[in-house]
Amino acid sequence: MTPEEFLSPIEEKQIVQAIKKAEKNTSGEIRVHLEKNAEKIGQERALEVFFELGMQHTAQKNGVLFYVDTDNKIFSIIGDEGINNVVPNDFWESIKEKVIRQFKTRNYAKGLVEGIEEVGMKLKKYFPYQSDDINELSDEISKNY
Repeated sequence: MTPEEFLSPIEEKQIVQAIKKAEKNTSGEIRVHLEKNAEKIGQERALEVFFELGMQHTAQKNGVLFYVDTDNKIFSIIGDEGINNVVPNDFWESIKEKVIRQFKTRNYAKGLVEGIEEVGMKLKKYFPYQSDDINELSDEISKNY
């Protein structure tokens, strides 16, 4: 599946706007990465992309990656150690379920937007937005096609 088949340019803008809005609730940093037919599958590849994008370099170790392999239909969420050290063990499950529910009906943008919004709301408790907060990572969708 090509990037255009997965998300239209308008949908990509909606996702970037959702990231910007979510990051107004939290100092957490959210990224979305799309790729086609990755050599490594699933969580292993998502973790690799997390590090390739430099997401481990946020000051509070609070980066979140939404990873999608569009050909293999794999979705993963990776949270950095600062988040994983303070949130409950099932923290990511409800977010992942929400996204996958929309993906199953081919509502990819809606699923990502809903997931991003929920991350912003949930992280507000652990990493609230600060008035001097800086955007440490790009809000743009990264791609490997």
